[in-house]
Amino acid sequence: MASFVNWFEIPVLDLERAVQFYNAIFDIKMQQIPETQMYMFPTDDPQNDVSGALVKGEGYRPLSEGGAVIYLNASGKLDEVLARVEEAGGKIALPRTDISPFGFMAFIIDSEGNRVGLHSD
Repeated sequence: MASFVNWFEIPVLDLERAVQFYNAIFDIKMQQIPETQMYMFPTDDPQNDVSGALVKGEGYRPLSEGGAVIYLNASGKLDEVLARVEEAGGKIALPRTDISPFGFMAFIIDSEGNRVGLHSD
């Protein structure tokens, strides 16, 4: 078994605002999954890579600062990502933190109020 995680969904209240937030902080272009209220994080191999989406809809509510935490890959660009968080409408809840020997991590509060982890080698 390669990984226990194969997909994640981040609930949002305002889909366009959330897409703009994540596009801005990671300097990416998320793609809408056709005929849904979901935008997928980019991946080189959608069939085999772990990925996820921003999702708006019934039963999807941001959890604010409680609940499970998803860590997004900011490998090699953690400082760049953190530098864009507040301008994009989020907050830094925990700045870059050394978790040797596993690299670095940080927590942000996204534009929807979700606490999201960032990890870098």
